[in-house]
Amino acid sequence: MQCEPKNIELLLVDDDAEFRDTVARRFLRSGFRVQEASGGVEALELTARRQFDVAVVDLRMPGMSGVELLDKMKASGAECEVVLLTGEGSIETAVDAMKRGAHDYLTKPFPLAELEAVVQRAFERRQLRKENQQLRAVLERNQPNSEMIGRSAAMQEVFRLIGRAGPTDKAILIQGESGTGKELVARALHRASPRSERPMVVINCAALPETLLESELFGHEKGSFTGAVSAKPGLFEVADGGTLFIDEIGEMPGALQAKLLRVLEDGSMRRIGSLKEFRVDVRLLAATNRSMADEVKAGRFREDLYYRINVLSLELPPLRRRAGDVPLLVARFLGPEWEIEPAAMQALESYSWPGNVRQLINAIERAKILADEFIVRLDDLPHDLVRPPQAEMRIVEGGTDKLDEIERAHVIEVLQREGGNKARAARALGIDRRSLYRLLEKYGVA
Repeated sequence: MQCEPKNIELLLVDDDAEFRDTVARRFLRSGFRVQEASGGVEALELTARRQFDVAVVDLRMPGMSGVELLDKMKASGAECEVVLLTGEGSIETAVDAMKRGAHDYLTKPFPLAELEAVVQRAFERRQLRKENQQLRAVLERNQPNSEMIGRSAAMQEVFRLIGRAGPTDKAILIQGESGTGKELVARALHRASPRSERPMVVINCAALPETLLESELFGHEKGSFTGAVSAKPGLFEVADGGTLFIDEIGEMPGALQAKLLRVLEDGSMRRIGSLKEFRVDVRLLAATNRSMADEVKAGRFREDLYYRINVLSLELPPLRRRAGDVPLLVARFLGPEWEIEPAAMQALESYSWPGNVRQLINAIERAKILADEFIVRLDDLPHDLVRPPQAEMRIVEGGTDKLDEIERAHVIEVLQREGGNKARAARALGIDRRSLYRLLEKYGVA
């Protein structure tokens, strides 16, 4: 990470004016931007007005020592790296200062070229820390809105289970239809855990082929397969100390199930192409829209792994069974500056939502594009919401069987409207193609 000196802001703090002048001229000739201070008070005034990358500070100065200045700079929020200059009798103090946050120290006398090399390394460390801060900020901004909304009895039970299970370290299986918000539940569990300050890493088994999924989870060594041009840590290593969320775990191939079981049993794993064993400490959260008990019975999922990941099962209700939650969700997705006409809200509340909350978000985003004057009207909603299938209009009240009938009729209507194109039908329903195929299989639709 070599950087041009002209990009480095350097602060020199030393009460010896002659020495300070000599060092400043050397760094200025090399292209650094240099400011000087004769003592700690002046240095603090400068750091309050300007952001420096590196500060070179003499350890012994009248009024305020270099260690005291280091402490005050850290306390004030100055983010520059500090290099201390010390005499033979103060090395122990300099080492103690490094424990308190100094980057390095040099013992006088020293060649100026050596000081320049140390300053360059300090700057590289400063850049790395800044990039990490920027990366964390980007990741936080890119996180989905993690606040879960719902006043229905079904969602209150979900919140209760999150409150009980979150602080534990146990594996949890989150089950529910596509679009119900399983990743949001996983993030809520992670935030409630003692690992909340550590990373939560997410991977979707349905999105990757087996070979790539194995590499993503367990990592690989250079040359272990075609295209492995360098070593790469797996997500288990990345999540060490934190949480790994495996979405659509029911899609995981059998060979990887065995490797996953071993990690969960004793924390040990190997990268692809390596004999070296790693130990990781990861809490596992998993999600599926399948019946895992049925997958075990059918022989597609290992029974021993199922019991490992299912210490506690958390069932997410579909949106059609969350009475009273649709208006809350609509208000959140519309935003405070938007209004919605009563007829449009009634259509949203009476709809069966086979794609659940994800489909509702899609419908709201579409309506906001079409709406005028920040008011969503009935005509702004997707046509299949406004003109539901006949089966749905005939049923005023009923149980699960009738809800399934509503869902089946709606799926068929959308599929027909899209000319049998399953990819377009899935998008219109707000679900992925795999989920659509399962619905078609469930309802015996060819």
